[in-house]
Amino acid sequence: MSLYSFGLDPVSCHAWNKDRTQIAISPNNTEVHIYQKSGKEWTKIHELTQHSGRITGIDWAPISNRIVTCASDRNAYVWTLKDRVWKPTLVLLRINRAATCVKWSPLENKFALGSGARIISVCYFEKENDWWLSKHIKKPIRSTVLSLDWHPNNILLAAGSSDFQCRVFSGYIKDIEEKPGPTAWGSKMPFGEMLLEQGDDGGWVHSVCFSPSGNSLAWVSHSSTILVTDAANKKTVTQLKTEYLPLLAVLYLNETEIVAAGHDCCPYQFSYTGPGSLKYIGKIDLPKQNSKVNMSAMQHFRNLDKRATTENENTDLETLHQNSISVFHSGPPSQSALQSQLCIVEGDRSKVTKFSSVGLDGDMVVWDFKH
Repeated sequence: MSLYSFGLDPVSCHAWNKDRTQIAISPNNTEVHIYQKSGKEWTKIHELTQHSGRITGIDWAPISNRIVTCASDRNAYVWTLKDRVWKPTLVLLRINRAATCVKWSPLENKFALGSGARIISVCYFEKENDWWLSKHIKKPIRSTVLSLDWHPNNILLAAGSSDFQCRVFSGYIKDIEEKPGPTAWGSKMPFGEMLLEQGDDGGWVHSVCFSPSGNSLAWVSHSSTILVTDAANKKTVTQLKTEYLPLLAVLYLNETEIVAAGHDCCPYQFSYTGPGSLKYIGKIDLPKQNSKVNMSAMQHFRNLDKRATTENENTDLETLHQNSISVFHSGPPSQSALQSQLCIVEGDRSKVTKFSSVGLDGDMVVWDFKH
């Protein structure tokens, strides 16, 4: 496990390049900072400053080396590196509320963007006019889209929203891709077709994630619940209500192991082996060792003056992160949302050996996982 600090400001979102030597982060403002790893240190090499609103999402395409960003200014940009300078291209989103999340598809020929406008924008590049267009998925979404994830087949798209629903849609764009074949989720997949709608018992759906095979889908909600639906078993839903604070992010480490994190400042491991078999495994964290020291007379009276107590209290948490593993998407009150992000650092989706998290404490942690 490795801990890195990028300053005092919260890190709202992050994304890695292909070989994990560079990372793009947003320090909870309108900018994206790109850092280069040199030894054990990170050096800032670029700043992306096109947005006028707070950054709410970043994703870095590993093959094409393009970065997509979205923000509360209702805009998204696709950034391309030319002559060592990142140049932006505006995306025609046609939304009237803040963008909240963005995700490249596995083949990187399109990306999906969620917003407070109750819309999912599936964006693709039109060569004839040399611009990025978007098609909208509207119904039956009734509130802000908080999270997105693509199925490995590059067609299906999972979405979690603040109307307590997790849904799976078809993101098929006939202008740029061949007609998809049948899957365990369904066979008819015209654009916008809904293949799953599953409600929760009273919580915003903060994060969604397909399994490496795409046959199951996990999501976490604000009711401190993790749920998994299995398309290969009649879309049976298995849920586990935890005793912890709400989970804000979820990630498959392999076909059966899942990790989730949120307000408890540390990731938790779960195991799913089939319908009805979703179990909590344990916490992935190293507790800090707090040592008590003798207190001088002067420190005794300083504590009495500042804290109205004589105790030498230590307010540090016994976790690596000292605040929520979460992101605050700022905007009008109706558009604000807490979200989280876990990214793969080493391995592929079928066998993740390292993953990263960022938090409101301004730190990034790279976690090791042994299968």
